Amino acid sequence: MKTTEFWHQASDGKALFVRKVLPDGALRGIIHIAHGLGEHSQRYLRVAEKFAAEGFVVFADDHRGHGKTAVTADELGFFGKGGIHRVVDDLAELMRFEKNEHPNLPFVLFGHSMGSYLSQELVLRHANELTGVILSASAGKPSALASAGRYVARLERLRLGALGKSSILRGLSFDAFNKPFAKLGPTKFEWLSRDRAEVDQYVADPLCGFDATTSLWVELLDLLAEISRPERQAALPKSLPVRIISGGEDPANERAKGARQLTAALQAAGLTKVELTVYEGARHELLNETNRDDITRDLIGWLNALLPQKG
Repeated sequence: MKTTEFWHQASDGKALFVRKVLPDGALRGIIHIAHGLGEHSQRYLRVAEKFAAEGFVVFADDHRGHGKTAVTADELGFFGKGGIHRVVDDLAELMRFEKNEHPNLPFVLFGHSMGSYLSQELVLRHANELTGVILSASAGKPSALASAGRYVARLERLRLGALGKSSILRGLSFDAFNKPFAKLGPTKFEWLSRDRAEVDQYVADPLCGFDATTSLWVELLDLLAEISRPERQAALPKSLPVRIISGGEDPANERAKGARQLTAALQAAGLTKVELTVYEGARHELLNETNRDDITRDLIGWLNALLPQKG
């Protein structure tokens, strides 16, 4: 297989950094990976290579305000003009670019955490262009904490400005997520994974763990409310395959409560191919967990059932 990096120019002129893993031999399909908040696409190369070994060409972008797409440190944690919906537009444009580059191939979207919410919005807009969706560490209706956070984020944006970074919002999010695990290590990111080496790599990465701006928090929390509206979910194709995975000890997902609510909501909307797997004991970053090999095998099994190999 071959891994390459390139810049893709969005329709508004912004250069987006993208990684691509191209398998050897015939291609079965396209997978696009949308990463989470405070991280970047390089962290998904391990699973991308596993998917590529199965015949899938895999793309993963650095969202605006993240990774190499954030050209300067000041851009980290700030989506910029157009906000979070511009980021969803980027994903739609990348999907079409990737489908044009590899025509007639089925397209599967993979989103983790914040990337799963971006993915949900993309699906709500363009479901007919997708063959399947994998949502990792995702949720449906906003939790009580997230609902309260919408108002706090607005107040903090007024107090600090759109580019301000709030210790209060960090306390309500990442710091709060780590409280159940605070005695297990010194990094404040023990909530991500039981694998200490993975947590240490995250902490050592200057493109991970940064504070998001007040404007990003407002936009993200607003998006959670938008994507969970029942009337929008009811408009989805009933036969769209959706695989939802969650850690049973993921504090950002209320220990899988959010994933279960999302599953129930999509099923109530009439979708007939929604599957949920909760991995007991696992925390937030399933693909960096101690049982990541089992999780990856499960996802490959789902992909194989969705898109059986020919011959």
